[in-house]
Amino acid sequence: MTKNELNRFRSVLTAKVAELERSNHRDGITIERSADQLEEIQAASERVLAVCHLDREFNQLRNVLAAIRRIEDGSFGMCQECEEDIHPKRLAAVPWAAYCIQCQEAVDRNTEEMRPPSRDLPRAA
Repeated sequence: MTKNELNRFRSVLTAKVAELERSNHRDGITIERSADQLEEIQAASERVLAVCHLDREFNQLRNVLAAIRRIEDGSFGMCQECEEDIHPKRLAAVPWAAYCIQCQEAVDRNTEEMRPPSRDLPRAA
């Protein structure tokens, strides 16, 4: 990867860090009491969504910062699993990608297998 390409990715990633640090979704997780039980349920549901959104943004920030570190240490654009080059189209779409598409699919499959079963699903007898 050329120095110009790395500088372009660094500026895109730095802008993404600034964007993620500016977003403030912590307000949505405050607990406010209400006399109306329906409003309590609605507020609890909104808090769950806000926490999920905050968690997703934190994980994305962590991934973006890791990509910047990979630029600095010279491993940017290389799959962290198989050490093959990550396709330029993938990096253009997801500049913080740490894995090539095949390894990412394997990681995603493993993550799905490790998730505990949903409480909504019927349990086997």
